[in-house]
Amino acid sequence: MATMQALLSPGSLVTIAGASLSVIGWLGYASGNPNLSLPTIFYGIPILLGGLALKSSELPPAERLTPPERFRELRERPESEPLRKLLADVLRWRYGQKAHLESSLEVLKLWDEDNPPELLSVEELDQGGRYGLRLRFRCGAVPYERWQERCDRLGRFFGAGLSAELESRPPGGLQLTLLSGAAAPA
Repeated sequence: MATMQALLSPGSLVTIAGASLSVIGWLGYASGNPNLSLPTIFYGIPILLGGLALKSSELPPAERLTPPERFRELRERPESEPLRKLLADVLRWRYGQKAHLESSLEVLKLWDEDNPPELLSVEELDQGGRYGLRLRFRCGAVPYERWQERCDRLGRFFGAGLSAELESRPPGGLQLTLLSGAAAPA
Protein backbone atom coordinates (compact mmCIF):
# COMPACT_ATOMS: atom_id res chain seq x y z
CA MET A 1 0.00 0.00 0.00
CA ALA A 2 2.77 2.46 0.91
CA THR A 3 4.58 1.73 -2.37
CA MET A 4 1.41 2.38 -4.37
CA GLN A 5 0.75 5.54 -2.37
CA ALA A 6 4.31 6.78 -3.08
CA LEU A 7 3.89 6.01 -6.78
CA LEU A 8 0.68 8.05 -6.92
CA SER A 9 2.07 11.09 -5.10
CA PRO A 10 1.86 14.39 -6.99
CA GLY A 11 5.66 14.53 -7.21
CA SER A 12 5.80 11.04 -8.72
CA LEU A 13 3.05 11.76 -11.24
CA VAL A 14 4.74 14.96 -12.43
CA THR A 15 8.10 13.14 -12.67
CA ILE A 16 6.57 10.27 -14.66
CA ALA A 17 4.79 12.71 -16.99
CA GLY A 18 8.00 14.67 -17.60
CA ALA A 19 10.06 11.52 -18.15
CA SER A 20 7.46 10.15 -20.57
CA LEU A 21 7.37 13.35 -22.61
CA SER A 22 11.17 13.49 -22.68
CA VAL A 23 11.48 9.88 -23.87
CA ILE A 24 8.84 10.45 -26.57
CA GLY A 25 10.73 13.58 -27.65
CA TRP A 26 14.07 11.80 -27.89
CA LEU A 27 12.47 8.94 -29.81
CA GLY A 28 10.93 11.48 -32.17
CA TYR A 29 14.32 13.15 -32.57
CA ALA A 30 16.03 9.80 -33.25
CA SER A 31 13.41 8.93 -35.89
CA GLY A 32 13.73 12.32 -37.57
CA ASN A 33 10.28 13.59 -36.64
CA PRO A 34 10.75 17.27 -35.59
CA ASN A 35 7.01 17.85 -35.11
CA LEU A 36 7.05 15.28 -32.34
CA SER A 37 10.50 15.82 -30.87
CA LEU A 38 10.58 19.59 -30.43
CA PRO A 39 7.43 20.13 -28.32
CA THR A 40 7.84 17.01 -26.22
CA ILE A 41 11.49 17.71 -25.37
CA PHE A 42 10.71 21.41 -24.86
CA TYR A 43 7.98 20.60 -22.31
CA GLY A 44 9.19 17.24 -21.05
CA ILE A 45 12.56 18.24 -19.59
CA PRO A 46 11.24 21.17 -17.46
CA ILE A 47 8.32 19.03 -16.25
CA LEU A 48 10.75 16.21 -15.38
CA LEU A 49 13.00 18.63 -13.46
CA GLY A 50 9.97 20.08 -11.63
CA GLY A 51 8.82 16.58 -10.67
CA LEU A 52 12.27 15.67 -9.39
CA ALA A 53 12.32 18.88 -7.32
CA LEU A 54 8.94 17.94 -5.82
CA LYS A 55 10.15 14.40 -5.06
CA SER A 56 13.22 15.75 -3.24
CA SER A 57 11.08 17.75 -0.79
CA GLU A 58 8.18 15.32 -0.45
CA LEU A 59 6.61 14.38 2.90
CA PRO A 60 4.08 11.53 2.63
CA PRO A 61 0.79 11.55 4.56
CA ALA A 62 0.69 10.08 8.04
CA GLU A 63 -0.48 6.47 8.18
CA ARG A 64 -4.26 6.30 8.65
CA LEU A 65 -5.17 3.46 11.02
CA THR A 66 -8.96 3.80 10.76
CA PRO A 67 -10.97 3.18 7.57
CA PRO A 68 -12.39 6.51 6.26
CA GLU A 69 -16.03 5.38 6.45
CA ARG A 70 -15.88 4.13 10.05
CA PHE A 71 -16.62 7.37 11.98
CA ARG A 72 -18.15 9.42 9.18
CA GLU A 73 -21.26 10.41 11.17
CA LEU A 74 -19.27 11.59 14.20
CA ARG A 75 -16.70 13.32 12.00
CA GLU A 76 -19.38 15.35 10.20
CA ARG A 77 -20.84 16.86 13.39
CA PRO A 78 -20.22 20.63 13.79
CA GLU A 79 -18.18 20.26 17.00
CA SER A 80 -15.83 17.87 15.17
CA GLU A 81 -14.81 20.48 12.58
CA PRO A 82 -11.37 21.32 14.09
CA LEU A 83 -10.48 17.62 14.22
CA ARG A 84 -11.83 17.05 10.71
CA LYS A 85 -9.56 19.84 9.41
CA LEU A 86 -6.58 18.46 11.34
CA LEU A 87 -7.21 14.97 9.92
CA ALA A 88 -7.39 16.33 6.38
CA ASP A 89 -4.16 18.26 6.94
CA VAL A 90 -2.08 15.29 8.11
CA LEU A 91 -3.46 12.96 5.41
CA ARG A 92 -2.20 14.98 2.47
CA TRP A 93 1.15 15.16 0.73
CA ARG A 94 3.35 18.02 1.96
CA TYR A 95 6.21 19.70 0.14
CA GLY A 96 9.08 21.70 1.59
CA GLN A 97 8.41 20.73 5.20
CA LYS A 98 10.41 18.54 7.55
CA ALA A 99 7.38 17.12 9.37
CA HIS A 100 3.59 17.26 9.58
CA LEU A 101 2.21 20.04 11.78
CA GLU A 102 5.57 21.82 11.56
CA SER A 103 4.22 25.37 12.02
CA SER A 104 1.84 24.29 14.81
CA LEU A 105 4.61 22.55 16.73
CA GLU A 106 6.87 25.58 16.28
CA VAL A 107 4.22 27.89 17.77
CA LEU A 108 3.70 25.45 20.68
CA LYS A 109 7.49 25.38 21.22
CA LEU A 110 7.53 21.63 20.58
CA TRP A 111 9.97 21.86 17.68
CA ASP A 112 13.63 21.09 17.24
CA GLU A 113 15.13 22.13 13.92
CA ASP A 114 17.70 19.34 13.79
CA ASN A 115 15.54 16.47 15.06
CA PRO A 116 11.83 17.44 14.95
CA PRO A 117 8.92 15.36 16.21
CA GLU A 118 7.62 13.05 13.49
CA LEU A 119 3.93 12.19 13.12
CA LEU A 120 3.77 8.45 12.47
CA SER A 121 0.06 7.67 12.40
CA VAL A 122 -3.43 9.00 13.01
CA GLU A 123 -6.42 7.06 14.28
CA GLU A 124 -10.03 8.19 14.64
CA LEU A 125 -11.85 7.46 17.89
CA ASP A 126 -15.30 7.35 19.45
CA GLN A 127 -14.93 7.80 23.20
CA GLY A 128 -18.36 7.84 24.79
CA GLY A 129 -19.92 9.57 21.80
CA ARG A 130 -17.10 12.10 21.51
CA TYR A 131 -15.16 12.19 18.23
CA GLY A 132 -11.42 12.17 18.62
CA LEU A 133 -8.06 11.67 16.98
CA ARG A 134 -5.11 9.72 18.33
CA LEU A 135 -1.84 11.00 16.91
CA ARG A 136 1.31 8.93 17.41
CA PHE A 137 4.61 10.81 17.32
CA ARG A 138 8.27 9.96 17.46
CA CYS A 139 9.49 12.72 19.79
CA GLY A 140 12.84 13.40 18.17
CA ALA A 141 14.84 15.83 20.31
CA VAL A 142 11.76 17.27 22.06
CA PRO A 143 11.46 15.56 25.47
CA TYR A 144 8.15 14.11 26.64
CA GLU A 145 8.27 16.45 29.66
CA ARG A 146 8.02 19.49 27.38
CA TRP A 147 4.93 17.97 25.76
CA GLN A 148 3.43 17.42 29.24
CA GLU A 149 4.02 21.07 30.16
CA ARG A 150 1.94 22.12 27.15
CA CYS A 151 -0.79 19.49 27.39
CA ASP A 152 -3.53 21.95 28.43
CA ARG A 153 -2.60 24.29 25.60
CA LEU A 154 -2.53 21.49 22.99
CA GLY A 155 -6.29 20.97 23.02
CA ARG A 156 -7.11 24.69 22.91
CA PHE A 157 -4.55 25.27 20.17
CA PHE A 158 -6.11 22.88 17.67
CA GLY A 159 -9.68 24.06 18.31
CA ALA A 160 -12.17 25.47 20.77
CA GLY A 161 -13.69 22.85 23.03
CA LEU A 162 -11.01 20.22 22.41
CA SER A 163 -9.30 18.37 25.22
CA ALA A 164 -5.87 16.75 24.98
CA GLU A 165 -4.41 13.69 26.67
CA LEU A 166 -0.80 12.56 26.45
CA GLU A 167 0.67 9.13 26.92
CA SER A 168 4.33 8.16 26.70
CA ARG A 169 5.13 5.43 24.18
CA PRO A 170 8.61 3.98 24.65
CA PRO A 171 11.05 4.08 23.00
CA GLY A 172 11.08 7.81 22.32
CA GLY A 173 7.46 8.25 21.31
CA LEU A 174 4.17 9.61 22.52
CA GLN A 175 0.49 9.42 21.82
CA LEU A 176 -1.60 12.60 21.72
CA THR A 177 -5.36 12.11 21.94
CA LEU A 178 -7.57 15.07 20.99
CA LEU A 179 -11.29 14.83 21.80
CA SER A 180 -14.20 17.08 20.85
CA GLY A 181 -16.10 18.64 23.73
CA ALA A 182 -19.59 17.28 23.20
CA ALA A 183 -20.86 13.74 23.03
CA ALA A 184 -23.15 12.63 20.22
CA PRO A 185 -26.85 12.52 21.19
CA ALA A 186 -28.10 9.04 22.02
